[in-house]
Amino acid sequence: MIEKETFWIVTCLLGVGTFLIRFSFLGILGGRALPGWVLSHLRYVAVAVLPALITPLVLWPPATGGKTDTARLIAALAAFLIGLKNSIVGAVAAGMGTLYLMQFLLG
Repeated sequence: MIEKETFWIVTCLLGVGTFLIRFSFLGILGGRALPGWVLSHLRYVAVAVLPALITPLVLWPPATGGKTDTARLIAALAAFLIGLKNSIVGAVAAGMGTLYLMQFLLG
């Protein structure tokens, strides 16, 4: 176990570090206009983060004990393909419908 004093020192230092990281964006840059190249890069943050969050849940889902499931792979592919052509709502509906159908058909 970690000593009580060490725990609180580390906790306080991490809190200060977290504050400084957030303050660097909100406090220092909050009132200024960002350059165009920064704004163009920030546009792709959600596109990069969302697949990184979803991919492990599709490839190694907790519901199957971490084993890759064919039904989830097919549902993810269906949601991706519908999402390319239609709206997000259509992609979610297609993914859910395909997942339920494939789980029913595959057992």
